[in-house]
Amino acid sequence: MKVKLLTYTPHPIKAVFTAARSCYSASVPTQIWNEDEPKERMHSLIDKVIAAGHQSVLEHISLTFSIEGISRSCSHQLVRHRIASFSQQSQRHVRVEEGEWVVPPSIEANPSAEGIFQAALGQIYVAYRELIDLGVHPEDARYLLPNATKTNLVMTMNLRELYTVSGVRLCARAQWEIRQVFEAIREELVKVDDLRGFASHLQPICSHLGYCPEQKSCGLFPVKGSPSLSEEGEPSP
Repeated sequence: MKVKLLTYTPHPIKAVFTAARSCYSASVPTQIWNEDEPKERMHSLIDKVIAAGHQSVLEHISLTFSIEGISRSCSHQLVRHRIASFSQQSQRHVRVEEGEWVVPPSIEANPSAEGIFQAALGQIYVAYRELIDLGVHPEDARYLLPNATKTNLVMTMNLRELYTVSGVRLCARAQWEIRQVFEAIREELVKVDDLRGFASHLQPICSHLGYCPEQKSCGLFPVKGSPSLSEEGEPSP
């Protein structure tokens, strides 16, 4: 897969800082915006606001990504996150070519399993091409195509939603492919000076909570209610 940050809201640090300061200041937003604040001071306030759970200020930042070469299985998980915009490659209008599928690592690591997987996909794609050659419209022939089929899309998401979704999809128990998508998104933010400070907030939800909200923990943090948690909700020494 390939993930690339295409564009984002200009002056993101100042935008979030202005929004945060406007909530607690008698100054008007334009005055706060025009103040010459050091970047470190702005980030210090932003970090405090996020830590306090006041994440609405992050909604003022919009980020647009190109996400290429993921499976339809992965894209179906991705588009379940509703506070975002998606424009996905259409199988109605773009003919799928042989070999354009994703092989899960667990299958790739097992030669016998990969042989079964590749043989089955090969038969599906032969049938797909034959249907089109018989005059069946690609939009109808695509009913044969499996979840493994590769797809490309553009995703636009505000920073608060990205923070929330990353908490779920960077979990060790999330499926490998969508976890890789959000690891790559975080790496894209690290590359941009104005976004690097936000990247550290893109973590599994347990890292923010101090406990695992799932029924079964991966082991990084104990499950909520576990004897290993103190009364304050922090891991016991």
